[in-house]
Amino acid sequence: MLCQNCKKNEATTHIKRIINGAAQEYHLCRTCAENLGYSVPFASPFSDLFGAFLGDVPVSRLSNAVLRCETCGCTFEDIVNSGRVGCADCYRLFYDKLLPSVQRIHGKTRHTGKKPGGNRAGRRSASQLAEAKEQLKQAVAQQDFERAAALRDEIRQWEEKENG
Repeated sequence: MLCQNCKKNEATTHIKRIINGAAQEYHLCRTCAENLGYSVPFASPFSDLFGAFLGDVPVSRLSNAVLRCETCGCTFEDIVNSGRVGCADCYRLFYDKLLPSVQRIHGKTRHTGKKPGGNRAGRRSASQLAEAKEQLKQAVAQQDFERAAALRDEIRQWEEKENG
C-alpha cells in the first residue's frame, strides 16, 4: 500500500482515529509520518500501568514488528504502549502474548457475562415467572390470601435474584 500523503513510498505507519464516532484511517510512509508528528508512539496515563502487567520483559522481545493486525493495523508494541487493544481481531492475533496479562488483570481468561453464573438452574425462566404471577392473580380472585401472600413473596425473591 502506498503512502496516502506522498503517494510514492510504501506505507509503514497505519493510523486509525475516531472522532465523534467517525473512523478515519491514514496509511503513511515513515518520512511522512515523522513530518506529521507520528514518529513517537502515543502515551497515555494507562500505558505504564498496562505495560507493568505485561511483566519485566522488554517490549522489543514481546513484540514482533512484522506481525500487524490486518483489521486495525496495530502491532503488539502499539498495544503495550497505548494500553488498549485495537480491535477484536487483535485478541485473536496476539492471543498468546495477551493471555498472561488478561489472566493477571481479570483473574479469568473467558468472558462469563455481566452476571457471573449466567443461567443457573435455580433461576426461574420467564414463562415460569409469568405462570407464578398468573397464579397470584387467581389466588387473589379466589380470596385465598395466604396462598397469594406466599406467591407474592416467592415472586419477589425470584425477581431480586434475577436483578442481582
